Amino acid sequence: MGYKAQIIWKAIGITITACVLIGAVVSGVRMTPTDTPCAALRYDIRDRAERMYLTEAELSRLLQSEELYPVGRHLDRGMLHRIERTIEAHPMVRTAECYLTPRNEMRVRITQRVPLLRVQMPGDTYIIDRDRRVMPVRAAVKDSVLIARGAVGVQIASRQLADFAEWLEDEPYWKSRVAYIHVQSPQMVYLYLRGTIVPRALIGPMRGYESKLKKLRTFLENGAEAIQDKHYREVDLRYKGQVVGRI
Repeated sequence: MGYKAQIIWKAIGITITACVLIGAVVSGVRMTPTDTPCAALRYDIRDRAERMYLTEAELSRLLQSEELYPVGRHLDRGMLHRIERTIEAHPMVRTAECYLTPRNEMRVRITQRVPLLRVQMPGDTYIIDRDRRVMPVRAAVKDSVLIARGAVGVQIASRQLADFAEWLEDEPYWKSRVAYIHVQSPQMVYLYLRGTIVPRALIGPMRGYESKLKKLRTFLENGAEAIQDKHYREVDLRYKGQVVGRI
């Protein structure tokens, strides 16, 4: 074989090798998760042991109704983001995070909303969650939370009453004694009590409730014998340094 022939065959060999390498690279790209149809959908509801407000079947129906069910489809970041936003829009979902596994399964990591206060009004009942957002009442929601009744607007429920409900959780003395809140107006808020000789306390506006209840506790613990026979129907805590009893 002449010198020129050797050069030609060497060039052909290099070309063939390059084609093989390019083919391997292309093959590798085709195997990335975004270019392979989604093989399965798995839900990971992180707080299912504490509460279970929704079902996996319900979530799948939601995705199907929005034409976002991923199994058998090619997924990209935009698709994953749309699925996350759709699931997070579910009224019982707090957060949702989508990701793909090396086996090209889509996992959805979910946390649920946590009730803090239940509002009961004629013709309307709803829950304020720990993020101070309104969530609907469902039969699956069995959490024991503080109840507010009367003229309870969303603004006072999600602010002053929610703050009080959160404070109450860390106050065992009052948590066991406050049965529910009744709102006549933002300036006339009552606490209905249990396990005390006084059935209800008029807080007035909610500001300063910590000092008002501290005053009431002192009154109940130190003046119980003096008021035992008076049968007060309520005590008024609106006045500084005073507890006014009403028969």
